[in-house]
Amino acid sequence: MKVRGAVIHEIGGEWKVEDLELDEPQDFEVLIKVMASGLCHSDDHFVTGDIPVTLPMVGGHEGAGVVVKVGSKVSRVEVGDHVSTLFIPACGTCRYCARGMSYICNNGAGMEHGMAMDGSARFHLADSGKGIGGVTRLGTFANHLVCHESQTVKLPKDIGFDVACLVSCGVATGYGAAVNGGPVRAGDVVLVMGVGGVGMNAVQGAKHAGADHILVAEPVEFKRKMALEFGATEVFPSIEEAKNRIGELTNGQGVDVAIVTVGRVDGDLLGEAFEVTGKAGTCVLAAVGSYEKSIAISPQDFTNFSKRIQGVLYGLCNPTVDIPRLLQMYKEGRIKLDELITNTYTIEQVNEAYADMHSGKNIRGVLIHEH
Repeated sequence: MKVRGAVIHEIGGEWKVEDLELDEPQDFEVLIKVMASGLCHSDDHFVTGDIPVTLPMVGGHEGAGVVVKVGSKVSRVEVGDHVSTLFIPACGTCRYCARGMSYICNNGAGMEHGMAMDGSARFHLADSGKGIGGVTRLGTFANHLVCHESQTVKLPKDIGFDVACLVSCGVATGYGAAVNGGPVRAGDVVLVMGVGGVGMNAVQGAKHAGADHILVAEPVEFKRKMALEFGATEVFPSIEEAKNRIGELTNGQGVDVAIVTVGRVDGDLLGEAFEVTGKAGTCVLAAVGSYEKSIAISPQDFTNFSKRIQGVLYGLCNPTVDIPRLLQMYKEGRIKLDELITNTYTIEQVNEAYADMHSGKNIRGVLIHEH
């Protein structure tokens, strides 16, 4: 079938909105009419080259839509179901899924190429017929996609697609960074470094976990103001400007949990967060950035102060369980989702949307597909 989607062809280029051909779903695959897609910063990292992938590639991994066709062996979902896309498969049977760690499911291997589980393409360029991948085997910047059933989770039909798409990545990642990655405990002093679509949910997670003080370091004034509405107790333009207050709250010892959710992290930024992490504290890294093998920290601090650095993928969540749970919390008024959406865009505005993200205008932009 013919579909419309945004494709990145080269590092440093712009998204090109173009016609594509989409294959039929195979035995364990589903065809999804994509209704909404979060404009996640991770997709921008494919443009900058921070995350190496095989180009060209259809963008988007934070999606929600309706199942319109299923393969002959699909059992998880049915035609007509509303679903959220999972940027990491959850097969349920590999060693990691069986141990409750589906966020590192073995079927995530090779996703940088964007091809289906069998290694073949589902998207094809209309002008040449060349097969291309979709981000994390999805491609939610297209108005239809085909993916493996293990990359879907069924949604309640009374949840809007615009908020449901955010829970598929940014909300789960940020919330889980605090609740699972810290883990933040009642009475903790927490620092969140950067409050975009992931960091704002780290604030919500820390609040839900019972932190007494949630400090935010964020250079953009608009985001600092919004962080207070999401549960931050104090906000600062930088870690440096937060240090005195951290010292006052912790007897000079540092925060219990520091959560790094900046747009792009490097060894120096991680070192700043680690430095203000206290004894037996955890520095949680949930941001994407440099591949350079250097972190500006003292190895002796690991020993003398029993600190930890905890990497976090997908918020250490098990999305088939945690995505419906987060949406239930939203319905009960326990977390904010509508307020995360600063602006919505059409597919033709995708480059404008990322310009807005870079300028600090959005907590999260959402692409609304036309059908």
